[in-house]
Amino acid sequence: MTGTEKSEFQGWMKKCLELARIAKARGDSPVASVIVQDNVLIAEGIEGGKTHKDITCHAEIEAVRNAVKYLDKTDLSDCILVTTHEPCIMCSYVIRHHKIQLVVVGADSGEVGGYSSAYPLLLDETISSWVKPPSIIRGILQEECAALKK
Repeated sequence: MTGTEKSEFQGWMKKCLELARIAKARGDSPVASVIVQDNVLIAEGIEGGKTHKDITCHAEIEAVRNAVKYLDKTDLSDCILVTTHEPCIMCSYVIRHHKIQLVVVGADSGEVGGYSSAYPLLLDETISSWVKPPSIIRGILQEECAALKK
C-alpha cells in the first residue's frame, strides 16, 4: 500500500470514527462505515441495532442500503467500504452480495468476524454465485477504532 493510499484510507476512517462516536453516545455499539466511489463519499452507516430495535441495522448494512438507494443500483463493485470494525458474518454476506471489492477495516472483531472467525464468509471462495472475495486492508487507525469499545 502506498503512502497516499494509507493517508486516503485514514481520512475515511477518521470520518467513520466521528460517526461511531454518535452510535456510542446513543447507546449502540460504536461502529460506523462509509462507502466511497471514485474518492467521493456516497454513503454512511451508523450502528443502530438498539436505537432502531432491529439487529440488521449494523453500520455496514446501513451504509450499503444508503449506497444502493443513492446510486440506484445493487452492484457496488466500483465502491470501497471503510469500517471501524471487521464486518460480522451477517454484514459479510451483504458485502459479498453487493460485490464490494475492497474493504478497509480498523479493528478485528474476533469470533463473529467475517474473516477472523471460524466462519470467514468474507473470504469464502466456494459459493459459485459470488464474485471473488474482496481485498481486505486491516489495521487502519486500529488503536483508535479498538479504543471505541472500551
